[in-house]
Amino acid sequence: MLPSTPPDFPPLFEEIPAAPDFSLELAARKAGHWPVAGTDEAGRGPLAGPVVAAAVILDPDNIPEGLNDSKQLSAAKRDRLFDMIMATAHVSIASSGPRLIDERNILRASLDAMRRCVLGLAVSPQMVLADGRDIPPGIPCAGRAVIKGDSRSVSIAAASIIAKVTRDRMMERAGLVYPAYGFAKHAGYGTRQHRDALIAEGPCPLHRMSFRPLKKDDPADA
Repeated sequence: MLPSTPPDFPPLFEEIPAAPDFSLELAARKAGHWPVAGTDEAGRGPLAGPVVAAAVILDPDNIPEGLNDSKQLSAAKRDRLFDMIMATAHVSIASSGPRLIDERNILRASLDAMRRCVLGLAVSPQMVLADGRDIPPGIPCAGRAVIKGDSRSVSIAAASIIAKVTRDRMMERAGLVYPAYGFAKHAGYGTRQHRDALIAEGPCPLHRMSFRPLKKDDPADA
């Protein structure tokens, strides 16, 4: 059974704030759930590479300025905030590779990576705020699924930055091993360059064979 939101935890705000803040974390602390971790993932959509998840417990007295949904930040700002988060917070990172994604599907593989990064934190959280509609199964504490959480919670925003920067760096390294696909430029997403390379080269071990256009519905087409 999935962990549930405690009954004394306040309902999700109707409107998304202009920038993520610490209000969900403070509400959890008021309700007796402390410390609070935020968790998020990067890389659910690409045709290649892992999905990477991060869990972050921020120091409430030393929250880096400028935290936001990683997609709203430039690469330079993400890199700067990555270093600041790593220096001031408890951080854990986990990933699920292409084979696990193909075997279990991308949602389950993402949630499993989120579960493992929560379990990997040096300090055990009493509440996990998870970006999206699902609470990772198997976490050892209460959890709350927060839709658009990286725009609401600075803890989730911090996790989104850690996950995004980590995955981008992994794909840059993958580009050195498999240079034909241009992974450093598109991080495995289905760009025109990537699709053209797939036609010319075929898939490599980093490709997700359960994703279209790699997936073959008809065995005769395989």
